[in-house]
Amino acid sequence: MAPRTRARLAIIATAILLLAGAGWLVLGRAQGGATLGRAVAGEAREGGLSLALSPAVANVRVIEARVPGRPLVVIDPGHGGRDPGAPGASGRAIEKDVTLVLARDLRDELARGGRVRIALTRDGDATLTLEDRAAIARRLGADLFLAIHADSAPNANARGATFYSLSEVASDGDAALLAARQNGEEAVATEADGSVRALLADLATRDEMAASADFAVRLLREAKGVVPLRPEPHRFAAFRVLRRSDAPAVLFEAGYMSNSEDEAMLLDPAQRQRIVKALARAIEAQAAVSVR
Repeated sequence: MAPRTRARLAIIATAILLLAGAGWLVLGRAQGGATLGRAVAGEAREGGLSLALSPAVANVRVIEARVPGRPLVVIDPGHGGRDPGAPGASGRAIEKDVTLVLARDLRDELARGGRVRIALTRDGDATLTLEDRAAIARRLGADLFLAIHADSAPNANARGATFYSLSEVASDGDAALLAARQNGEEAVATEADGSVRALLADLATRDEMAASADFAVRLLREAKGVVPLRPEPHRFAAFRVLRRSDAPAVLFEAGYMSNSEDEAMLLDPAQRQRIVKALARAIEAQAAVSVR
């Protein structure tokens, strides 16, 4: 049984015990003639949950693997639609287009291998919120989630790729600032109300943080020597889209749009193919681990 599966079973077991305890507490309080928590004979108890999904979330194509039941990888091209992302140094490109091309190239590379199922959160110039992106991963039951971005900095000499994994505490100031920017300045914190829901969310988050870090390390291992990397290329912070995806998730900053060399690399099909081949190798290896 895979470590991730064992961890989830432990979470479910904890939930059952806690909910059972909560049920006994309610029944205990209801004793003494009160009818709290008791249904009257013949009484109908109805409930439901309605979720309004945007068309972009509701209509996502999944490319199947050669063998049924293989892990699902959701690739999330950053920005899109009304959100252009960072402009390129040359003025010839913008981030939303670069991330989409990279995501499509990676999808096609993985599809040729046929070892995983693949879905893109957007396959066109669509506007998606962070919650839309994470909701796609959750709805499809993603086994891996990779968000693709391209960085930008006032210093035109800054260049190199970075892999960000999920953590409650940022690895450094730059990672914290990037997470705040990606999150739309919205704080990401575990609910602290002492409820069963908060406890389970905390347990699940710890599991996902470890899996996210493992995924980032594997991606970085394959990327070394293929793509220029920043100093300390594995960093971490509380990225909302990574946390809400409910899967081992990494945010990949492929390079700096504000650096002419990085921009030229990302616009060159041959160099881009080297990057996606490295990413595909790491994804396939991580997926193989998840199904053991």
